[in-house]
Amino acid sequence: MKKLISLFLSLLLAFSLGACAKADGTVHIVLWHSASEAAGALIDKYVQEFNGTVGKEKGIEVTAVFQGAYADSVNKMNGILSAGQFDTLPDVMQMDATGKVSFSSAETAYTVDQALADHPEADLSALLAPALANWQLAGVQLGLPFATSTTVTYYNKTALSAAGFSAPESLQDIAAMAALSQNGIAVYASIPNTPTLANWLGQLGSDLVNNHNGTEGSATALACIDNGALAEFLTAWKELYASGALINNSGSSDEFVAGRQLIMTNSTSSVASTLRRIDGAFELGIAPYLKVNESAASGATVSGSCLVMFDHGDARKEAAWEFVQYLTSAAVQADFARGTGYLPANKNAVESQAWQEMIQEYPQYEVGLNQLLLTPDTMRSVTVGPAADFYYAIINDISDMLDQDLTVEETVELMAGDLGGMLEQYARANP
Repeated sequence: MKKLISLFLSLLLAFSLGACAKADGTVHIVLWHSASEAAGALIDKYVQEFNGTVGKEKGIEVTAVFQGAYADSVNKMNGILSAGQFDTLPDVMQMDATGKVSFSSAETAYTVDQALADHPEADLSALLAPALANWQLAGVQLGLPFATSTTVTYYNKTALSAAGFSAPESLQDIAAMAALSQNGIAVYASIPNTPTLANWLGQLGSDLVNNHNGTEGSATALACIDNGALAEFLTAWKELYASGALINNSGSSDEFVAGRQLIMTNSTSSVASTLRRIDGAFELGIAPYLKVNESAASGATVSGSCLVMFDHGDARKEAAWEFVQYLTSAAVQADFARGTGYLPANKNAVESQAWQEMIQEYPQYEVGLNQLLLTPDTMRSVTVGPAADFYYAIINDISDMLDQDLTVEETVELMAGDLGGMLEQYARANP
């Protein structure tokens, strides 16, 4: 009941704000966002600054509405789209990858490609290519990157150095540290999921699903079976487990901060908070994302969130485009990176004083940005219709391989049936 009331109030607010567009000579637009704590406070600051500068000059006023987690926000968007209540949609929405498919098919979606057609003078060349490409689907630029991150390797530099080990580069390097797993200490704890499996398969030159990981068309089948990439990864993963260096659970930053887990893979957006939580108890090391093996390529896909727009058939879409460009400007991106730990998606932000001061304080952040700059924009994150079920099926199947001692061949067959079946079922239900 509380969720229904929350949804009703959100829709009522969005409708009332949208309906008053230009009623007082000012174009009023609504931003839905999922930023909480420090990030949420910064969103409020940027809205206030925009309203007092660019917005004041151009007659635009933005109201920010927090919509909970990304999943909550996407669910609200999907409910509105299903009900055809398009007037209750916001003008700008902060969205993660789970909303790409439904947004792309929405009647009122105002894509970046459409905005560029309306504003040919616009220039997106300052935005990082991998970050920009992450928000494309079927050749259409849906939105612009806002909160950008990638996955890197966190390690307890103090403990590893004392044992004679340097930063781990591959799964084999972690296996070599197996003797450190004793007295309640785990070297590494992890279970692959959709984004991490896509990262490792990408290093092996393979997509997880067809149509370029679902970015060039709806994913209908796995793309990592026939080329042997899934089997190659699972073989390396099973060998790592057999070494004793891998604990078959998802691990946690709490265990890492407490010194009970020596290595973890996590988003770059957690670097600053992890440093604060460690509070000098040990030296935090950051290394590029773990490679499957020595012959694998380096890199990890882009993650985070983007800004998408909706067309309500009036001046609000013009105002939305102004606001989105403001949030992706060098100044805002540098400030947001410094205040949250996300990577700036604007190249010019890297030269700013805010970013330079941040990497002086937290030099670990350079690792993530350098990795992002070296990651080809062809290495895409995964977009599938049955996103949640697909995610947990990967976790369960790979976990079962270790817990039940399945062979790699049996696990490949299991995942082909489970994941392939989901994709086929979704394709049939959504022709």
